[in-house]
Amino acid sequence: MMELPLLISRTKLPKTFTDVVYLTNRPKMPKEIKRLLSQKKLSQAVVPFGSFSVLRKKTHLIGTVIIDAEDSNEFEHQEIGHIIQSLEQDNIGVIVLTHRVQCPIRSFSLSPTKTSFSVPASVDAISPDELWIQISVNLAFRKKSTGISVRPSIPASKMELAGTNKLAEQLKMTGSLVENLTEQLRMAGMVQRDFLPSQLPESPTVEWATTFLPAEWVSGDMYNIDQLDEDHIGFYIVDAVGHGMPAALLTIFVKQAIRLKEMRDGEPIIIPPSEVMARLNTKMAQEKFSGYQFATCCYCLINTKTYELTYARAGHPYPVLIRPGQPTLQLEARGSLLGVFEQAEYPEECVQLEPGDKLIIYSDGAEPFIGNFFDEKGFEFFDEFKAIIDAPVVDMLDRFVTLTKTKAIDPGSFDDITMVGMQIKSDA
Repeated sequence: MMELPLLISRTKLPKTFTDVVYLTNRPKMPKEIKRLLSQKKLSQAVVPFGSFSVLRKKTHLIGTVIIDAEDSNEFEHQEIGHIIQSLEQDNIGVIVLTHRVQCPIRSFSLSPTKTSFSVPASVDAISPDELWIQISVNLAFRKKSTGISVRPSIPASKMELAGTNKLAEQLKMTGSLVENLTEQLRMAGMVQRDFLPSQLPESPTVEWATTFLPAEWVSGDMYNIDQLDEDHIGFYIVDAVGHGMPAALLTIFVKQAIRLKEMRDGEPIIIPPSEVMARLNTKMAQEKFSGYQFATCCYCLINTKTYELTYARAGHPYPVLIRPGQPTLQLEARGSLLGVFEQAEYPEECVQLEPGDKLIIYSDGAEPFIGNFFDEKGFEFFDEFKAIIDAPVVDMLDRFVTLTKTKAIDPGSFDDITMVGMQIKSDA
């Protein structure tokens, strides 16, 4: 078997548009998948995880990505989570294969085989035909979003005749269809907003502020702030990976599935953040959503008397701690995407807040206005963001909304923006 370092040294990254990139820590692609891609005449490349940083600069040459996560460890789970997020931001569909299962597969297009892969958030086992369907959907979406032409499935002469006969009718229907779809999306957006808090908790020691800016009628973000008992408030943001209606529906599922407290022996018990994340991840992984839907989340629990903050995250941007007179900090914690690995762990961290401190959690749509990673310096906050952090939390989020309207960014970077901010009152 070829050693992985040697494989990396021999890796040929795509130089022209490649239909399928197979990311793996193994020396080669499984033969049944290689056979499938060859029979469908799809261009392909096998790339090690270690080469993804280079591949990231060539995403315009990628159709879809299959990630072989078999035997991956917890550290690699986090890496895979970052890879999925990165690819989704570039509108590249991802298929994650976790482990082989033994089951008979009968395929009408390929010779039957006794091995396959299980795919998280999809089906228990996927056959070559089912894998081909998902690849086809991903490629069709990708080619449409990048403007790559797709060869017609019927002769051009028949297309021209059909087009002549149907053009007038289609043009007539277009206006009403667009209006109907827009109204449905508008109504869906209103329903989704009904799942957001109608009012923020009132506390003598903590002040709250929120911002919710969907990029479209419906949003892939969801947040909540919940008074769990007299002394504890839990708050979170969930960000579904992807866009449009599927992402919006996933946020509603998460809102119903997440549990912050429960009854034990007749007494209400607050569930620790790490357990909240682990339970939610298990529910999502077991639900077997179609479309390979994943999500990120950051959940925080604040004791409003002691100001102790406990938090856990799942592939989400780090919370930001703003302390008067000190450098602004990111509060780091490990944790991979929700819904990918059923046994993933989400360690919780704890920080002691002080009067005057502000804590901000946000979805990744806010990142282009907050800060960025630089090769030598690491993560740095933008000057425009640093200019507003000294304001009280309500004013700060108001100024942040103004910043999103005035700062020029790449249109392709614009996404749903959600922020939840809290501040320990100075006179508390």
